[in-house]
Amino acid sequence: MGRVVLFELNSQHPEQAAAFYSKVFDWKVTAQDWGYHSIVTGADNHVGIDGGIVEGPVDYPHGTRVTIEVECIDTAISRSVEQGAKVLRDKMEFDDFYLAYLVDPTGISFGLIQYRSKG
Repeated sequence: MGRVVLFELNSQHPEQAAAFYSKVFDWKVTAQDWGYHSIVTGADNHVGIDGGIVEGPVDYPHGTRVTIEVECIDTAISRSVEQGAKVLRDKMEFDDFYLAYLVDPTGISFGLIQYRSKG
């Protein structure tokens, strides 16, 4: 079962967005790493998810995208495409995870993430 594990705020002004959300909601926002600000929205003992702020790409310049954790990103991409999704960014490899961005048949953009190891 896929579970939403984080959100991403895309902005053409990520530094300004980071300052805004930090001041308004008291979110802990990290310095940019690979162009990405990680966000901690609250304590681990409260319900909620964390996320990030990044400069939005041409195909998704601004807005909020959820990222769904999957066991096998290749299978999830294949199933999504079979059901009418389009791949915006195919499987990308990072140190600890794989990531892809898709858009569903109704136009909603979402991310898929497969962590290399849990624990």
